[in-house]
Amino acid sequence: MKKSYLLLHLAVILAGFTGIFGKLISLNEGLLVWYRVFFSAVFLFLIVNLSRVSTRLAFEEKLRIASTGLFITAHWVFFYGSIKYSNISIGVVCFALTGFFTAIFKPLIDRTAFKVSELLLSGLTLLGIGLIFHFDASYQLGIILGVISSAFSALYTIYNERIVRHYDSRLINYYQMIGGTIGLGALLPVYLHFFPVASFIPGAEDTFYLVLLSLFCTIGLYVLFAEVLKEIPAFTVNLSFNLEPVYAIALAFLFFGEGREVNASFYAGLTLVMASVALQTLITVRRRRE
Repeated sequence: MKKSYLLLHLAVILAGFTGIFGKLISLNEGLLVWYRVFFSAVFLFLIVNLSRVSTRLAFEEKLRIASTGLFITAHWVFFYGSIKYSNISIGVVCFALTGFFTAIFKPLIDRTAFKVSELLLSGLTLLGIGLIFHFDASYQLGIILGVISSAFSALYTIYNERIVRHYDSRLINYYQMIGGTIGLGALLPVYLHFFPVASFIPGAEDTFYLVLLSLFCTIGLYVLFAEVLKEIPAFTVNLSFNLEPVYAIALAFLFFGEGREVNASFYAGLTLVMASVALQTLITVRRRRE
């Protein structure tokens, strides 16, 4: 259990760099995500084959795994859209809503009762994020895209939790990236018709950042993500990922001068976010012991 929590927080740290790459890469959100899933699928093909992971699955199983990749692909498109139309801070703050959407969607999908503790802890997290960052009315589109992004992230976690116990995490990530490549690729002609670009091919600098994004913040992150879901509930995982905005905002302040002064409000919000994660971790550990 302790190892799983360590892996979880390593994944959160990697996730903190995701928004940074979104700002560094000049491609629009649609092309950025397509290249991300495509490069990731290629790298995972090599990893799966070099590791001699068996890919002997029924077509229905492959399709089931690949379909969950559409959720994470949609999450990335809206997430990077939020960053492109606002800034890193807006995108990652809205990501904190993932825990709230998980607390709402999971009981509806599983047809179980809502858990008051999860709703309360989500509220505590949102209060903390609200203290860390005050939304600006000029970023309304970025905020809307960020909210939609967090909803898709919650759906991905819920459905991914159902398959991680049955398949190798590398294999899951491989078929999910294939699903994302094909699914988003099919929509790209329509997308680019409404959002035309000067060039479809990334430059050398963008390619370098895309490779790093694919290797560390996609393959490394989501293999860890799949592993921790075998031991830790989806709500706890998503709640722990609420620490991502803290890391990402600090990096945005450091490297991009997204100019907000760190004051008492920031530390008060940080304390609430960390408290919500700590409380949910304690509750989960106690329940498992009982």
